[in-house]
Amino acid sequence: MYASGKYSSRGPALIPRMKTKHRIYYITLFSVVLLGLIATGMFQFWPHSIESAADWTLDKRSVHDAPVVRLPVSSPIPERGDLSCRMHTCFDVYRCGYNPKNRIKVYIYPLQKFVDELGVPISSTGLSREYNDLLSAISDSDFYTDDVTRACLFIPSVDVLNQNSLRIRETAQALAMLPRWDKGMNHLLFNMLPGGPPDYNTALDVPRDRALLAGGGFSTWTYRQGYDVSIPVYSPLSADVELPQRQPGPRRYFILSSQTAIHREYRAELERLKEENGEALLLLDKCSNLSQGAASARKRCYKGQVYDYPQILQESSFCVVLRGARLGQAALSDVLQAGCVPVILADSYILPFSEVLDWKRASVVIPEEKLSEMYTILKSIPHRQVEEMQRQAHWFWEAYFSSMKAIGLTTLQIINDRIYPYAARTYEQWNNPPVVKWSSVNSPLFLPLIPPRAPGFTAVVLTYDRVESLFRVITEISKVPSLAKLLVVWNNQNKSPPEGEKKFKCPECTAIDGLSLDQTHMVERSECINKFASVFGTMPLKVVEHRADPVLYKDDFPEKLKSFPNIGSL
Repeated sequence: MYASGKYSSRGPALIPRMKTKHRIYYITLFSVVLLGLIATGMFQFWPHSIESAADWTLDKRSVHDAPVVRLPVSSPIPERGDLSCRMHTCFDVYRCGYNPKNRIKVYIYPLQKFVDELGVPISSTGLSREYNDLLSAISDSDFYTDDVTRACLFIPSVDVLNQNSLRIRETAQALAMLPRWDKGMNHLLFNMLPGGPPDYNTALDVPRDRALLAGGGFSTWTYRQGYDVSIPVYSPLSADVELPQRQPGPRRYFILSSQTAIHREYRAELERLKEENGEALLLLDKCSNLSQGAASARKRCYKGQVYDYPQILQESSFCVVLRGARLGQAALSDVLQAGCVPVILADSYILPFSEVLDWKRASVVIPEEKLSEMYTILKSIPHRQVEEMQRQAHWFWEAYFSSMKAIGLTTLQIINDRIYPYAARTYEQWNNPPVVKWSSVNSPLFLPLIPPRAPGFTAVVLTYDRVESLFRVITEISKVPSLAKLLVVWNNQNKSPPEGEKKFKCPECTAIDGLSLDQTHMVERSECINKFASVFGTMPLKVVEHRADPVLYKDDFPEKLKSFPNIGSL
C-alpha cells in the first residue's frame, strides 16, 4: 500500500519531465538539420552570394576602406606564364555561352588590400587613378555583370599597370588567392609599364598562369598572337591638355623629334640629319634650365629656346617615336593626338591594337637601322597621302587612345570579336572614320610604305571605269595575309583613276593598237614561252587551278563563263 502509494505519487511527476527533455532534444536536432539543409541549398543554388556580396561599386573603390587580406609566406605562386597559350587552349569559351547580344560578360573582383605577414602592402601606390578609371569605365559598360556565375571574363582589382610599383612575388600570390583564379583561366590583366632595370622585359614579370595580358610593350618574342592584346601606353599629358583641332596639310616642320632620354646613338644620328636638312627637322630635348616637376614635363628645348609640349607636335608633319628603355612609349599617344604622323623606329614592337587597326594608314614604320634614311623615305610620300595619314592618326587617338575608358573598352571589344567572330566588327568599322566615304563604298586605296617582312604575291587588278566594284575587289583581296603588293591597271584613257595608289602613266598605250588585237599575238606568245622554258631547262611556271574574277559573274555573260563566281581563299 505504501509502496504503491509511493510509486503512484512519483510516477505521474517523473514521466512528464522525461518527455519534455526528449522533446527539446528532438526539436533542437531537427532545427540543426533544417538549418543545414537550407544552408546547403543556398550554397548549391546561389554560389555567387558570397563573392558578389561586395560588388564593385563606387563607394568601395577606396583602397583605404577595402578589407585587408594577409598573404602567408607559404601562399602558392602561379606558374610563370605559358607562351603557347591561345584562345582554343587556355581560354574556356563555354563560360561565355550564347546570348542574343553576342557580348561577353565581365566580372570585376571586389577591391581588397593585400599585405604580407608583416602588414606591408604588395604595391607602393595601391590603386592608381588610371586603373580606377579603367575599372569604372568597364563597370559602367554593357560588358559588366555583377553576377559572377554569368561572367565570361574576370578582371582582378589588383593594379598591375606599372610594374615599378609592385612586389612581384607577393602580387603573384595575391592573384592566386582570387576565388575564381583557376590557374588564370579567363582572367585578364592590364599592364602598361612592364619589366624593370636592367633588362626591361617586354611583358609583365608577375607569374600569371594562363591569364590573358593586355600589355603596353609587347615584342614579337613575348606577344601571344590572337591571345594577348597589345594596348597603348596611356599618356596623362594627352588627357590633361586639350589641343585645338588642326586640319591636315603642310606644317612648319617636316620632321620633329621630342622624346627625352633616348639612346645616344640615336641622338647622334638625329643630330646628323638635322645638320643635313636644316630647318626641316626640329630636334628637341629636355630643358636643362628648368626645375624638375610637372611643369618641366610639358616643356621641350632646343638651343635655349623653350617649346610647349605637346602643343609643338601640331607644328610638324611627321613625329619620331623611338624605342626607349621600354618598347612602348607614351609619346605615341601624344603624337596621334596632335594629328602628326608617327614615324616608328622600334624593331619587333607590336603596335597597339594591331590585331584590328591598319597602322599603314596612320604611321610610317622604319627599321632602326634605316634611321639615317628617314628623311629620304618620308620625302617620297605624296602630299595627299600624308594628309590622309594625319587625319587617320588623329582619329585613331580619338577612338582608341584618348582615355583609359577607350583603351579598356577597345580591349574588351577585341576579345569579344574573337569569341563571337560571326558578329565581329569589320575591317572598315575598325579603321574607317565615319565621315570618310567614297560614294557608297569606302576607298581602300592606300599602300604600305616599306616592304613586308615576308615574301608574298602581287595581285594585278584590271579595270576600266567601275570604281565601286574596284574598291570592293581591292578590299577583299587586301584581307589575304600573303598579299605583298596590289597593282591596279586603269584602262580608261579618257578618265583619270581615283585619287590614292602611286601612278605610272603610259603615253604610248592606246586602245587601237593593243597587243592582244594583233592576230599573231597568241602565236608569238607561245613561241616566247617555249623559248623561255628551253633556256631555263624546265618549265618553272605552275598551273594554278584558281581564278579570281569577282566582277564577271555580275555581268551579262553566258552561265558557262561564270564557273568561278567567288574570290575564294588565296
